[in-house]
Amino acid sequence: MGTNLDSFKRGLGRFTEEERPMGGLRREGAHGSFSLPPISTHQVPPSRPEEELDRLTKKLVYDMNNPPSGEYFGRCARCGENVVGDGTGCVAMDQVFHVECFTCATCRCRLRGQPFYAIDRRSFCESCYIVTLEKCSMCSKPIMDRILRAMGKAYHPQCFTCVVCHRCLDGVPFTVDATSQIHCIEDFHRKFAPRCSVCGNAIMPEPGKEETVRIVALDRSFHIGCYKCEECGLLLSSEGEGRGCYPLDGHILCKSCSARRIQELSSKITTDC
Repeated sequence: MGTNLDSFKRGLGRFTEEERPMGGLRREGAHGSFSLPPISTHQVPPSRPEEELDRLTKKLVYDMNNPPSGEYFGRCARCGENVVGDGTGCVAMDQVFHVECFTCATCRCRLRGQPFYAIDRRSFCESCYIVTLEKCSMCSKPIMDRILRAMGKAYHPQCFTCVVCHRCLDGVPFTVDATSQIHCIEDFHRKFAPRCSVCGNAIMPEPGKEETVRIVALDRSFHIGCYKCEECGLLLSSEGEGRGCYPLDGHILCKSCSARRIQELSSKITTDC
């Protein structure tokens, strides 16, 4: 009754500012980088490749003939202009930016000296990044790290638990009831499995097994080991010769005990007459 869990990892990269000896240029360093799904934002349609190549070529020739007068750190990855002068730029994601160009791709707030997240070479402030994340179907909080998917929904792994024993079911077989509540296999059987009419316990698979056998006779359920003659205790079975069930007046009996009871009843009727 178990279902495979579709789980995958969603990477998280958190970045902070790091000073580097580069004059007035500051480098924004990454503590880690991960591959995350792209975030849809409005972008200006790019110009034709030929026009862009021609523009960059002309700019390169101009820069070679007209070197910057101040301290030169490179070309801004956002606007394409030179980054010149003390304190005018920063380095992030291995690229040079003007301070005013290094901004959140969504809200455009400046990110120099602030934590930010890099997704597909674009930077996002923490608030805008969190808004894009999926929310857990159980606790409704953003899923910052690993996502566990089951039944078409997203969960924190620690939130995907059995409603009875609250055990985490990450990587564990599970099932759901009629109201889609999640159960581990053991608790589902204990809660919903038919009860044996002899011992009263749930008829459920043994540990390590996925299936079990339930015997039904006279609209009653039995464990295999509980399906016995009520008179002599013989274990009954439809497969064993002479071990079939011969019910009488609602009682489960073997062939011999059933015949004896019939004979006793017949004798009593004769005597009463």
